[in-house]
Amino acid sequence: MNQWREETEWPLSRAVDTVFHLRADGRLTLEPPSTAEQAEEFTYDPMDPVPTSGGALLMGGGLLMTDEFRPGPLDQAAVEAREDVLVFTTEPLAEDVEVTGRIRAVLFAATDGPSTDWVARLCDVDEHGVSRNVADGIVRVRAIPGEPAEHVVDLWSTSIVFRAGHRIRVQVTSSNFLRWDRNLNTGEPEQSATTARVARQQIFRDPDRPSRIVLPVVPVR
Repeated sequence: MNQWREETEWPLSRAVDTVFHLRADGRLTLEPPSTAEQAEEFTYDPMDPVPTSGGALLMGGGLLMTDEFRPGPLDQAAVEAREDVLVFTTEPLAEDVEVTGRIRAVLFAATDGPSTDWVARLCDVDEHGVSRNVADGIVRVRAIPGEPAEHVVDLWSTSIVFRAGHRIRVQVTSSNFLRWDRNLNTGEPEQSATTARVARQQIFRDPDRPSRIVLPVVPVR
């Protein structure tokens, strides 16, 4: 809406936590999976991390003062074309959807290494198919190799109206570099790690492990 609106509370008590589920075939739906859906897999190579593309950045000085690291909403086409970025998208929205408040993603995930990162990013896809980032977050985890676990990714807060005809999208990956340091997937201390390994990642989507994003949706007055 591109306008200021005064409120008397935060978070908004009228906002309703609304769950969108990560589903097979790249779908993002209000309906949870009723049967087991095959886990989505990708390979994360810390020597070829997903590059930072927009967002809440404050990079200054030297080589970082370039268009490559512009802050704010940017076209995510190059990021979403990578094989190490999973993409889940709703159908076109029938009406405007306002999201105001704290966002979180709940990922049921497994890695074959002792440590890794999980990144979730919320995007707005316009009527022309252009995907632009809205908010993102990251969590660094210690893991038992191959064992699924539940991880909550804090995407911080936003206030945005997804317009009718637009689509809501979620990206899931394991890096966003240079904004966040790469996890080398070895479990070594970050300050002294000297080796790196490729990690095989899994995201689960079934009734017992429903990976999802939770959006605070403000009802139309």
